[in-house]
Amino acid sequence: MKRMSNRPRWLLLLFVFALVVAACAGDTESTTTTAAPAETTTTAAQATTSTAAAPSSAMTITYDISPDAVWSDGTPITTADFACTWTATLNTPGSLSTVGYDQITSVSEGSSAQQVVVEFATVYAPYKNLFNPLIPAHVVTDPTCMDVSADFLDGYGVSGRAWQMESWSLDQAILTPNPAYWGDDKPVATRLVQVPRAEDGGIAALQAGEVDFIFPQAFAGITDALNADNIKFVPGYGTNYEGLYFQQGEVRNGPFADDDFRAAFSMSIDRATILANIYDPIFPGAPLLQCGLWVPTVGPWCQNDQFTDSYDPEGAAALLEGAGWVKDGSGMWAKDGVVPEVKWMINTPNPRREATQALMIPLLAEAGFNVVADNGDAAAVFQQRLPAGDYDLGMYINTASPDPSVTGIMSCDAVPSADNGNQGQNSVFWCNEDASAVMAESDTTIDETARADLIHQIGQALVDDHVMLPLFQFPNVAAWRTDRLEGDAPGADASNYRAYNNSSQLWTPLASDEIIVGAEQWPECLNPITECANSSWMVWTAAFPVLPGVYDTTADGNFVVTNLMASDPVVTVNE
Repeated sequence: MKRMSNRPRWLLLLFVFALVVAACAGDTESTTTTAAPAETTTTAAQATTSTAAAPSSAMTITYDISPDAVWSDGTPITTADFACTWTATLNTPGSLSTVGYDQITSVSEGSSAQQVVVEFATVYAPYKNLFNPLIPAHVVTDPTCMDVSADFLDGYGVSGRAWQMESWSLDQAILTPNPAYWGDDKPVATRLVQVPRAEDGGIAALQAGEVDFIFPQAFAGITDALNADNIKFVPGYGTNYEGLYFQQGEVRNGPFADDDFRAAFSMSIDRATILANIYDPIFPGAPLLQCGLWVPTVGPWCQNDQFTDSYDPEGAAALLEGAGWVKDGSGMWAKDGVVPEVKWMINTPNPRREATQALMIPLLAEAGFNVVADNGDAAAVFQQRLPAGDYDLGMYINTASPDPSVTGIMSCDAVPSADNGNQGQNSVFWCNEDASAVMAESDTTIDETARADLIHQIGQALVDDHVMLPLFQFPNVAAWRTDRLEGDAPGADASNYRAYNNSSQLWTPLASDEIIVGAEQWPECLNPITECANSSWMVWTAAFPVLPGVYDTTADGNFVVTNLMASDPVVTVNE
């Protein structure tokens, strides 16, 4: 999934947690991928009591759960939790992402409650994004798991990871070791305390010794700010990419619903100016990103030349004039005497994005576009306004899963609407049926070369329909106090989609048994199924360290099976 964040995002949870709209320190960095809900007759309760009488299917995955795997209250992790996760994701009103789960036809027991047999209607290539995180079936309010929207708002109750959640509030989250945890990566520290530090990504707090570790977005001067005694930092290029996104749906009948206006607006944005003034002072000599929803460093998915000629102001003017637009007395493009107002939304505080608005709004006015800043805090932007389409122009970072699927964030089925129960993470409300068909085909294509060609076709559709403009592959920055944390381990996951995923096993506190993390963004709810999961910092601070899953990601952009599994899942493609 993708999650949006204000960090350098690919913050969703399942890839909602896949690509994480994630909200990171002031940006949308990650977003999760969702799909339209699918009808199902097999509920979680039914699945856990059935045997694996395999229906006709295109693909079957058999998961063998470790016999030692239990929730923190001692309840075994079983097929019931897989079935509950499937059912809740498909049926919960406002589910952020149903992609992949909508291809499942049944979840049932195999030889025991610790063997899960999952049948798919189609071959589903991005299957490693599924069942992460798992929902604990025995703690949800609805025993059928059909609606978990009222659960997990301020905690999870139980844990299936090394950490468990002692408490969570709008002021801090406290994690402590899970006494029932069966893995070798038991925490060294007695507490992991995470606190919001949005002002400067937590740098001042780190310098003052108020926190031990931060994960800030890069900005001009960050190297100087972190160049201090007892502070070490490392960058990590992962699957984070910042871009500009044009909300084109009818949800608020905004200006970008007009195809000609949207195209001309996009063609009037000089990304080279943004590079020179915003990114180059931070990363001298680094290039613009030239592919839409992928990065050059992970797989063959980024065709890094598709947006090279995106800036064409003369062509923009000709397009508008041909469509009946004229400049009024103030030099603004108008149609039928009306000048559209473009509301540009970013999460604040975020100095880099605020500087981008200050740079570009006057330049866009010179080009004839009336753009106004319409900003909010990270929680409002990523967990409320983006999912609702309450903006025209957005600037944020997507934090994506290493898998290239974008079906959950860009397909027609992922557009939230009354027809699908407002499920879906397509925050730009773009619907191109042909492109959606290619997305669906890419999700069923196992061969990497063939899949890369399909992904490139999707990228070209983003160009042709003026859906977004890519800006920069953004590095994460991990910074920590060397007098508080031992060794280089705190920086080992700087490029991981799962952020500081190794905080339990590898972080050794020196000054006390407590580790304090400063978070540049702070979520307002924790539900891993709903829009709460659109925040990268929600999954980083809460869901990832507490809720178990089948696969984890690594800093080099791969998937690894977790110790929830007794062995690698067995994937069978049924001819």
